[in-house]
Amino acid sequence: MALLTALMILDSCSNTGNGELTGVRRKSKHFYQPDPYGMVFIPQGSFTMGTGDEDFNYSQLHQPKTVSVAAYYMDETEITNNEYRQFVFWVRDSIARWMLYDNGITDPAYIRTETKRGEIIDPPVVNWREDVPWESDDQAVRDALEDMYLPEHERYFRRKEVDTRKLFYEYYWVDLHAAAKKDWSEDGNYENAGFANRPQGMRDRSVYVRKEIINVYPDTLCWIHDYTYSFNDPMTEKYFWHPAFDHYPVVGVNWLQARAFCVWRTELRNAYLRSAKDETGVAEFRLPTETEWEWAARGGYENSPFPWGGPYTRNDKGCFLANFKPIRGNYIDDGGLRTVIVGHYPPNEWGLYDMSGNVAEWTTSAFDPVSYNFTWDMNPNYTYNSKEDDPPEMKRKVVKGGSWKDIAYYLQVQTRAYEYQDTSKSYIGFRTMQPFLGRSKDDNPAKASRVYN
Repeated sequence: MALLTALMILDSCSNTGNGELTGVRRKSKHFYQPDPYGMVFIPQGSFTMGTGDEDFNYSQLHQPKTVSVAAYYMDETEITNNEYRQFVFWVRDSIARWMLYDNGITDPAYIRTETKRGEIIDPPVVNWREDVPWESDDQAVRDALEDMYLPEHERYFRRKEVDTRKLFYEYYWVDLHAAAKKDWSEDGNYENAGFANRPQGMRDRSVYVRKEIINVYPDTLCWIHDYTYSFNDPMTEKYFWHPAFDHYPVVGVNWLQARAFCVWRTELRNAYLRSAKDETGVAEFRLPTETEWEWAARGGYENSPFPWGGPYTRNDKGCFLANFKPIRGNYIDDGGLRTVIVGHYPPNEWGLYDMSGNVAEWTTSAFDPVSYNFTWDMNPNYTYNSKEDDPPEMKRKVVKGGSWKDIAYYLQVQTRAYEYQDTSKSYIGFRTMQPFLGRSKDDNPAKASRVYN
């Protein structure tokens, strides 16, 4: 019996690399990260951050510093009205489906509580295969959805309109910086915040999971409150909804909403990958850091103040290369009065459009005038997760690129500006990025597999 057992053990060992160190076998032997839709590849590199042409207001914010940046993907244009509208519709429809469920309408076309095999799904999940029955003949369905609409006394021309004040997106994120923070313990030992920073000695890591509830609808009134003594009223009703502006950059979105959009886009992509049983494809979208934004905007030009590689805002034919406020306020001399369609001007060397002008762009970085001095020189980024009761100075986020209402100085890639994270403007939009996991976009899976498998 002992001999039989020994033979079985030896036989099992023969399938593990003959006792050699071969690593763990994976179900998927090949991994290849394709270019995400609508994004371009930004190679890793090193550059002197903050170098440019001028600092005419002597702000001392540029403080050049040589840094290195990992490779990543970035949206080739700013997020457009039509793209952001997909986010708004998703939130609207998911809330409507849960309203149907909460009102006793448990049709699996809207909320799935069981699998096809009759297994209970707990908690239930939204079923996106059927449209929301906004025009249903069923009185119970209409009554259940009534809370989604504006009260009758607030409706224009007695039309039923969705109450945008109810479009809240709820998500969770892990505060890794808080979890990684180190602190002195009571006995004088230096220990990980995994224990030291948990309230009342809690040892559950869920204490670092943050909950956010964000209203996702853009501030369409930003066109008026940004310019009190200017007639921009038609833009409030048309810019976000009219099809003429579908491919214009979305504005009126604050930093918190832009971050929520990134979380939603990440989950949207990953939900598809899970349904396709793609175990290797894991997406993660976020706002770029200030460093990532500047490296991408430069397009490989080391000391050029503008993304197109020259020191001037015109090309050799005298045409402006971006949408901004040229000369002494002749807004239309560059071809646009306010914003223009994305991709209207030529891209930089890496295929990115409108890195300067059109709308300024949110970054994930917090603003501090001296952050260049204390951030590391590899993927530098100063972040601060401000609390609601923090002073306004702690809620400043870096915006880059300048906009349709700015002079050429703010279009320079090194120029630093900021806005408060809970503030929306008619001249600030955003674009997203996705980390690169280690393969060139020109590599093919067969070639890569010989190296990594």
